[in-house]
Amino acid sequence: MKQLPTGIQTFEIIREGNYLYIDKTDLVYRMAHDNRYVFMSRPRRFGKSLLCSTLKSYFEGRRDLFEGLAMEQLETEWRKHPVLLISLASMKAGTEKEFNEKIDVQLSRYEELYGVEKTKDIPGARLQQLIEQAPAKMDGERTVVIIDEYDAPLLATLHEPEKLKEMRTTVRSLFSCLKDCDPYLRFVFITGITKFSQVSIFSELNNLDKITMMPRYSTICGITQEELETQMMPHVENLAADLNITVEEALLRLKRNYDGYHFADDLKDIYNPYSLLQALKWSRIQDYWFDTGTPSSLVNMLLKFGADIMDFDDGRLCEAHEFDAPTEKMTTPMPFFYQSGYLTIKDYDADMETYTLRYPNREVRNGMINALIPYYIEGDTIHAKNIVADVYRAIRRNDLEEALQTLKAYLASVPYAENASSEGHYQTMLYVVFSLLGRYVQQEVRTAKGRIDMVLTTATDIYVIELKIDRPAQEALDQIDTKGYLLPYTLDGRCLHKVGISFSTETRTLSEWKIEELKS
Repeated sequence: MKQLPTGIQTFEIIREGNYLYIDKTDLVYRMAHDNRYVFMSRPRRFGKSLLCSTLKSYFEGRRDLFEGLAMEQLETEWRKHPVLLISLASMKAGTEKEFNEKIDVQLSRYEELYGVEKTKDIPGARLQQLIEQAPAKMDGERTVVIIDEYDAPLLATLHEPEKLKEMRTTVRSLFSCLKDCDPYLRFVFITGITKFSQVSIFSELNNLDKITMMPRYSTICGITQEELETQMMPHVENLAADLNITVEEALLRLKRNYDGYHFADDLKDIYNPYSLLQALKWSRIQDYWFDTGTPSSLVNMLLKFGADIMDFDDGRLCEAHEFDAPTEKMTTPMPFFYQSGYLTIKDYDADMETYTLRYPNREVRNGMINALIPYYIEGDTIHAKNIVADVYRAIRRNDLEEALQTLKAYLASVPYAENASSEGHYQTMLYVVFSLLGRYVQQEVRTAKGRIDMVLTTATDIYVIELKIDRPAQEALDQIDTKGYLLPYTLDGRCLHKVGISFSTETRTLSEWKIEELKS
């Protein structure tokens, strides 16, 4: 059983260290020969840097590293090109000083490697000099430029318009030479998380192929079900043994937590590679990916656009043209959430050219809910979860009255939030609270006549819940009857309840509730 390459983003290290490598080299070969200028975005920790490293080794002619892979049968010439792999991934400060310092280190390394004398100080001019002069050191083979995480310094200033404008100009100045260098370039590959500012930064490259949502490349990053069940099966079997469950159950848990991403309208399922590898390495099904990034940009986007997070469970429509909108000019946050990996394509209507976006899996949904606790409930996340745990225990005893009393007292004690000025804020707050109850609660359940706010289930009881803001609880009960929300559960056999809950924006807590029991 080969060792898993967790945290390793260098193709050479993986191959020479005999780590497990999921073979994507047939797609790498196709991309390198079908295109010259390529742009592709994927969420963070989805294997973009490993893909860049694989391209670097390929164009450097490292045939030894591709032994036994698809590339070995496809490539016959193995020409050695000068390769400039420039990474902006670590540029998190979003300042011109940081940018210039880190670019200087990388350009200096290549100037020494290819024997190019530094005669200019401007980063863009130095890059152009390298592109033009490096081929002379490599038997005349043209230069390959690979740009990893081009948008990292831009995302750092996303919500500061003036700094963003300055950083966009700085980044653009480095890469503006690419068009003029066309005769010296064999291949250019650009990656990032978002399509943010890509149009303006690389506008000179009018022949830039955007393969982000092209079906033929939808699986080039991430892991497919087939790859999991073939190349990674020994690790799945190890996970099953450690958790004392069947292999089938292990596959189901992995799929539920880490699968579900789609990067094109062909809807090929993709696993999050970072979380999947971590789960298999440690034999623990936990939330790994969401914790590796800060949710501040996510929450800022939600607040800026007034997005209703409750729709993310049911799905939000997004038109095809929106996916190409520069991030700073978006009129809806949906493309940003998709590009960042918080939402994914779950359906595609070819006639209408619309995409339905939803959470990809349980890990992302759990992470999203936990990230929202400080913004919609209180800053003390641990305290909030402890209260929810008390509510959870009361529900397990089928004591909904106690659960609601506990919740009422808690919400009344939460300090007033400055942004809590709309009915939507309180609806989201209740959504977050009940979402923390996990497997007991379903939100926004569809029926033939509408959507139930919440269905809470235990081993013996079912509670159909309707929420109202500043309106009587009886009105909520009446809606349950009028819409026939109980009908899908009447033959279930468990004790059936209808629950109307009223929330007061004045007291910022539950004001009243009514519970009526029906025998199914």
